[in-house]
Amino acid sequence: MALSRKRRPATSEEAAALSSDLRLRMIRMTFDRPLTNKELAQRLGKDPATTLHHVRKLVAAGFLEAMPPRAGNRGAKEIPYRSTGLSWQLDNSENMVAVGEAMLHAFLGEVADIGLRDVDQSRLVVTVDPEELKQRLASLMDELAAQPVKPDVPRVAIYLAVYPGD
Repeated sequence: MALSRKRRPATSEEAAALSSDLRLRMIRMTFDRPLTNKELAQRLGKDPATTLHHVRKLVAAGFLEAMPPRAGNRGAKEIPYRSTGLSWQLDNSENMVAVGEAMLHAFLGEVADIGLRDVDQSRLVVTVDPEELKQRLASLMDELAAQPVKPDVPRVAIYLAVYPGD
């Protein structure tokens, strides 16, 4: 998608980190509230060792940051992680096949978790300059991404695809 503002190209480490649907889901889940590895594992239906591997990759690439430790149920030290917002600041056009596939699978996994009843879908074929459309949509998404997190406002996720209508 054409971008409304200049973004730097993703490094190979960043692109590799974004090429996993599980890691993309972890970034989304920690957008407005820090979660521990155990909490991520529970929400994703994965074992904690698997999620810890992905958490470490996301931290190393700069997509998650560790928050101050807190005491868990039995007094054990737990480290919550929060998204840094870096993923929205990168240009992934050189890695779009791998990242795009991960994005699609992340979307499908999230829809499977919540069910289609809670997904508001639209489909439309239009005659429009594709680059102009992409620019306008990117501007809207940039505007939404720049808004501060408001705890009393519901969170929504947006998955957007623009493709030839032929």
